[in-house]
Amino acid sequence: MSSDRSLIGAMCAAEVLTMTGVFAFPALLPVFFAEWGLTNTEAGWIAGIYFAGYAAAVPVLVALTDRVDARRVYVFGAVLAAASSAGFAGLAEGFWTASLFRALAGVALAATYMPGLKVLVDRYQGPRQSRAVSFYTSSFSLGTAASFLVAGEVAAAVGWRWAFAAAAVAAAVAALLVVALRPVPPAPPQEPSRLLDFRPVFANRPAMGYILGYGAHCWELFAMRSWLVALLAFSVTLQPGGIGSAPVPTTVAMLSGLVAMVASIGGNEMCVRFGRRRVIQAVMVGTAVLAGSIGFVTPWAYGLVVVLALVYSAAVQLDSAALTAGAVAAATEGRQGATMAVHSLVGFGCAFLGPLVLGVILDLTGGALTPVSWGLAFASLAAVGLLGPVAMALVPKTDR
Repeated sequence: MSSDRSLIGAMCAAEVLTMTGVFAFPALLPVFFAEWGLTNTEAGWIAGIYFAGYAAAVPVLVALTDRVDARRVYVFGAVLAAASSAGFAGLAEGFWTASLFRALAGVALAATYMPGLKVLVDRYQGPRQSRAVSFYTSSFSLGTAASFLVAGEVAAAVGWRWAFAAAAVAAAVAALLVVALRPVPPAPPQEPSRLLDFRPVFANRPAMGYILGYGAHCWELFAMRSWLVALLAFSVTLQPGGIGSAPVPTTVAMLSGLVAMVASIGGNEMCVRFGRRRVIQAVMVGTAVLAGSIGFVTPWAYGLVVVLALVYSAAVQLDSAALTAGAVAAATEGRQGATMAVHSLVGFGCAFLGPLVLGVILDLTGGALTPVSWGLAFASLAAVGLLGPVAMALVPKTDR
């Protein structure tokens, strides 16, 4: 039992460390608006291209974990994460260089996030595997919190370049953690297949229900996370008496990651008790209501906007671990890597589009200068989020 806990702890810690740079750019978006003169659309491209890099690389990198020890893929990704963050710290000067290093960082995430889950499930078997998966996937939110916190604090102290340098060091430490794990060869597939043959995954209706639902979830989740600091910074400008002792936007973003982690674990436990499909569909409807309102209420008292942002952050994360655990459980033997590859491709392809589309809507509706502009931009997330419950109709009602 202690070795199982050590394994879960090591993988969760490695995930948090490799994610230190994931949201560094969104956390410092107001800084880059001022220093580089970015438009909202350009900011959306830089935020979104991270996930485009992820989506482009993930089919090969995750499917490869069905053929080789996922640990090897993970270490490659952690080293690339360190290199891309170091490159951003030393060489980023504007839109094009920032886009290049963020795209490379997205490839690094493709080699760590889902391959890290494969590292875990290859070494942790048994009836409580779903709970172990939920701990790992919910650590994504802890990594989000750490990313916002480190970026905000380091940048405030010594500048934004040092924030990315700190992320590079953290990723290098993660590589050392995973190298120390015992090697485990992947289980052979039930029948021979090609590396990128995803047809059996597409034919798996329950798995595709979770995968398509994950796509809608990721569109909303990553657009919200990419623009949350900017949304709160806009709300601050509308406060006639200032914000007093209320937390600054980057601190709120860090807190949102912490509450999201707890929500992700709790959401998976709710699914075990009441059924995944029922819980996920209810959560998606609820988050759509919150997404449709948060932009319009930015003129409210800042403290109320912060509370609503934290509630929204928790709600949108309730189904995250459940969607991934469901896809893993629905995968056929020997095709978990391929299933997670499609899961990630769809999810993070949508994660690329979400921040970009939100930025375009901001520019088309007045340049993010009015509550109506922010309200319409976030309402677009509600429209996409409501497609999730439709996708979940592919999952049996009895699935827990």
